[in-house]
Amino acid sequence: MKKNPLLALEAFGQSIWMDYIRRGTISSGELQQLIEEDGISGVTSNPSIFEKAISESHDYDQPIHTLTLKGKNSDEIYQLLTVEDIQKVADLLRPTYNRTDGRDGFVSLEVSPSLAHDTTGTIAEAHQLWSQVNRPNTMIKVPATSEGLPAIRQLIGGGINVNITLLFGLPRYREVVDAYIGGLEILTTKGKLIKQVASVASFFLSRIDVLIDPVLDQKMKTDSPQAGIAARLHGQIAIASAKVAYQMYKEIFSSDRFEKLANRGARPQRLLWASTSTKNPAYIDTKYVEALIGPDTINTLPKETINAYRDHGYPEQSLDQKVPEAYRLLDDLSLVGIDLDAVTQQLEDDGVEKFMAAFDQLMASLKEKGASV
Repeated sequence: MKKNPLLALEAFGQSIWMDYIRRGTISSGELQQLIEEDGISGVTSNPSIFEKAISESHDYDQPIHTLTLKGKNSDEIYQLLTVEDIQKVADLLRPTYNRTDGRDGFVSLEVSPSLAHDTTGTIAEAHQLWSQVNRPNTMIKVPATSEGLPAIRQLIGGGINVNITLLFGLPRYREVVDAYIGGLEILTTKGKLIKQVASVASFFLSRIDVLIDPVLDQKMKTDSPQAGIAARLHGQIAIASAKVAYQMYKEIFSSDRFEKLANRGARPQRLLWASTSTKNPAYIDTKYVEALIGPDTINTLPKETINAYRDHGYPEQSLDQKVPEAYRLLDDLSLVGIDLDAVTQQLEDDGVEKFMAAFDQLMASLKEKGASV
């Protein structure tokens, strides 16, 4: 019988987290089964995930009914529901957290997307959520905006686990890592233990190709020399970016600066591949899994991609393969008139807007369900 490909990834040093949460999945035992049979070792959430979970199911109708009768408003109901879900998932993942000595077994909860450009507000809400959930294997998600960077530094410096989200660009990734290491340095000045602090940098991938590929499609239709270059770049930029980011990761976390912290017990901030569902039907549905397998990384997958990889995944170490080609692909973008830094900034801005829209829709759904009581 073929070994479960999801379980085989652990041999390559990669963890699989699930990018999905819903109360029915928790109460039915489905999540526990995924942990036991597929080796799922973490769970992430975001406003879009909770919006779908609450608006497209009846899992939350009764608690919404009860909380509405108690006089709770939509914001209060949202926070109470999500915190309860996160606590339950954290408890299910606690054995994984203990077994891996705090390397895995985390569940992530995001600050309100309306705070993406509000450093002070992000710090305050992150502290509030951290206190409410009250589980050591929780991560608070903070967007990798320019305003998010000082928040990341201060939260890590306060001993709070942080999942950096909406990260698209390589220059921003370097800033994110600097904020993490800076936070650890703050902790050491306070005389605090730093071994317990964990962080991941969630590098969003498929959206890069979604934005760039249509531009390349147009270039490919011309008779210019750019057509051949565009064809070579098509569908390759997200994976190339990830491979370059991994090289940056290895460089930074083998530096003298981090070694001083590692000697005190600090952990590297692991790279997490996010937005790994394949959006283009012309691409294989495991595209953003197969090409990015490597040590000390995480791939967070929606349920559909988990099912696909279990069915027809072929795991082998790939993240450190064809690295020189990855650098060339990124360099050649300028030859077809594409500025990758401008693209990733647009994706960051769009990502914040999409999460805000999902959050607004979620609040509308809660009000609608509450009004029916």
